[in-house]
Amino acid sequence: MKSLRIGLLGLGTVGAGLVQMASGDGPLSTIIEIVGVSARNRNAARPVDISKYEWFDDPCALAANPNIDVLVELIGGANGKAKEAALIALQNKKHVVTANKAMLAEHGVELAQIAAQNGVEIRYEAAVAGGIPIVKALREGLAANKINSIMGVMNGTSNYILTEMQKSGREFASVLADAQRLGLAEADPTLDISGGDAGHKLAILSALAFSGAPDYAAISLEGIEEIEPVDLETAQFLGYAIKLIASAQAHDGKLRQSVRPTLVKLNNPIAQVDGATNAVLVNADPVGTLTFIGSGAGAGPTASAVAADLMDLAHGDARPVFSGPCIGREVFETADKNSLAAKFYVRFRVADKPGVIAKISDTLARHQVSIESFLQKPPPSTQNVAIVLTTQICNEDVLIDALHELSGLDEFVDKPLIMPLHD
Repeated sequence: MKSLRIGLLGLGTVGAGLVQMASGDGPLSTIIEIVGVSARNRNAARPVDISKYEWFDDPCALAANPNIDVLVELIGGANGKAKEAALIALQNKKHVVTANKAMLAEHGVELAQIAAQNGVEIRYEAAVAGGIPIVKALREGLAANKINSIMGVMNGTSNYILTEMQKSGREFASVLADAQRLGLAEADPTLDISGGDAGHKLAILSALAFSGAPDYAAISLEGIEEIEPVDLETAQFLGYAIKLIASAQAHDGKLRQSVRPTLVKLNNPIAQVDGATNAVLVNADPVGTLTFIGSGAGAGPTASAVAADLMDLAHGDARPVFSGPCIGREVFETADKNSLAAKFYVRFRVADKPGVIAKISDTLARHQVSIESFLQKPPPSTQNVAIVLTTQICNEDVLIDALHELSGLDEFVDKPLIMPLHD
């Protein structure tokens, strides 16, 4: 095992956590030496002492420093200084360890090519699901398996919001505001609540399992903004929990990748994952279904993942950036966005008038969509009524056509909400 000289870019929660590990009495402290650091504000209050490390105002100067072996990039963002510094480090034959899922999801192919040209490694365990070693599991432990599907809860902020809405019965906006006050949601939470953050993580896992190259643009994204308390209450009555599910599934030569709210059967381990916890289910041959559950963010879990990558580099472990079960697999086509065949949950907002249910039933029947269950919630102070139904297995594009027809009728107030059911 060799000692590594580290340039640390970013001294936020995770960066400070890594400094604590490197300064402690654990295994990491024996194999790395932090040579230089860089962050936005040199004088910011921090829980660790950085006075003994050389300070770099320019992240790119740190990346090019001849005295480092590894650049640890923890500032985030798909572009800007993070990507620029990573490129400089790779071009100067330095390994890169990063927690930056956006950069890898959107520029992973370019970065991997430069790493290969210069004979260096990119390590990114911390980029997906924090302390859960899912990247290592796919790259190494499951490398000889055929992956059939990956699904999971990969964004702690959205899962916390849905959990609190379920427990309290409060509206989305109220719970989001609380999460922001508690520091569990960003001031601009768009990436978390719209599915973008989970999409970045899914792009990385899907590359390892299926394609060998992240393709963020191929992932269909839907967020949790339209979920209402009535949806969570009804889902629980039906025996399900609503989760923002990131999913990649290969079938008949096509790869379907999506992030969307989904009703998950309560006996599924993912349905039991509450708060900011992450969970990933991998179905593979011959191993079967594996479940990974743990903390998806925070100083300890994420710094632990960064440290694990550094330990591997110290041991001389080397492999292509996106190697794993994807090696030797067929080239997949991207499945059409609305081609999913499943049972679906549909919630309408309608005016409280006679004949509405009959119109819904007749329209769905004409489109060959069979109804499995029908529920109507009594109207609150307004005259709008929530009508919920679940379908039998049908093609989503057919269901969408039927709902588009219904949406043109005067009785229908809002666009219907559609979510798949997963047992």
